[in-house]
Amino acid sequence: MSPRAGQAGHPARTLAFVESPVQLLNVLEWAHLHGLHDPGPSSPAEPSGPGRAEPGALSGADAGSAGVATASVPPPALPTQPGPAHIGPAHTGHAHGGSAHAGPVPGVPAQGRRLPAGAAAGGAVAGGAAAGGAELTVVVLSPTDPMTRGQLRRMADLARDEGYRVRWEEARGGTTAPFHTIGGLAGSLRRADRIVMGDPFSRYVQLLLTITRARDLVVVDDGTATMEFVAQLARGERLVRWHRKGGRPGARDLLFAPVSSSARRRLTPSDRRRVEVFSSMPVTEIPDGVTVTANDFAWTRARFGPPRITQSADLVGTSLVETGVVDGDRYLEAVRNLAKAHGATRYFAHRRESAEKLHRLAAETGLEIVRPDLPLELIARRGPIGRTILSFPSTVVHTLPLALAGTGVRVAVCDIDPTWLTDTASPRAQGFLSGVTGTARDVHRLAAVSPA
Repeated sequence: MSPRAGQAGHPARTLAFVESPVQLLNVLEWAHLHGLHDPGPSSPAEPSGPGRAEPGALSGADAGSAGVATASVPPPALPTQPGPAHIGPAHTGHAHGGSAHAGPVPGVPAQGRRLPAGAAAGGAVAGGAAAGGAELTVVVLSPTDPMTRGQLRRMADLARDEGYRVRWEEARGGTTAPFHTIGGLAGSLRRADRIVMGDPFSRYVQLLLTITRARDLVVVDDGTATMEFVAQLARGERLVRWHRKGGRPGARDLLFAPVSSSARRRLTPSDRRRVEVFSSMPVTEIPDGVTVTANDFAWTRARFGPPRITQSADLVGTSLVETGVVDGDRYLEAVRNLAKAHGATRYFAHRRESAEKLHRLAAETGLEIVRPDLPLELIARRGPIGRTILSFPSTVVHTLPLALAGTGVRVAVCDIDPTWLTDTASPRAQGFLSGVTGTARDVHRLAAVSPA
């Protein structure tokens, strides 16, 4: 689906709604592939909502709650690439070696304007589209989690450096925030020709979909949830996250059911509406009329790296404990055994992992705990990164091989043993996680680690 002119001859107006750093990364990948360009000579952030603040440096309040090191990757400067990012060593928040920090991370330096991919100095773009031929405004529906907010601020800076407008909404900043956010966005939603969303399961996004008249709807990757979304849409099922499926709907689910049903209908292609799914995930059940476009992380590879590769192994954390799928003690035991078996020295924490769990991991495994301040695909692409990356079933087993293509880095995935699951885990959890592992391309599959 390429950018098209609006009904009145204006540039195609695109609104993208994101709630996580990975969603914003994939909006940038989608825009890069489809040739969306700088909408004008200036693209200031447009903060809005209660307690508004322009996205910028990762604040102390957002960064300091982790109590562990943050990994900062500066964006590539023009015309040359900067050196590899440095990741300071830390365990439980106490720096050693003199280079770690657990406080504020500097903001992304201002960058010179970039020409769109394929553009010449005169502004012509491959395919005949002119720069500014498709407007893109990224709307950040900011969550309350400090680490997620910090990563989103860093990604918002990268989006602005690419020439896109960024509107930061404190969408969850109090009881009246949703009303301010929805009211402030209503006009833009009605005028938009295209809506891009990172999380079709989000109640916020589903509510906003009831307002828009856009003919083009695009879903970009929100990790492994994209696989479940496409399958549910193909089967005509209600939209429910995989780790909650199988449980009884709660009171809020029942209250919101009409909105969710409306969103599902709007995400179903028709004569009046086109739907695109932009994904690096394996999509097997494709609904009739849905266009599936592959995300190969071309923007990431063009803007970052190649990385410096170390001889050790790195381990990628998961939030399966926090979502109630995997038992915390079993997970810690698995991490300890996996690190010992493969010589891992660093643990890249998922942004949703609790500080308490990470402190315990550091104390009981000896691993260096790193809180990336950008999505791992960018951190890994910049480096330094281990020659082997170990992961449990998650999005990165699909995305890292793409982002690191041609570098020689090996990605290995460890299965989740059924005995690790909690009593409250969804009945579909084991099958879904096995599917995530089994469908991953260009990865080495490891058996579930057993106690030493």
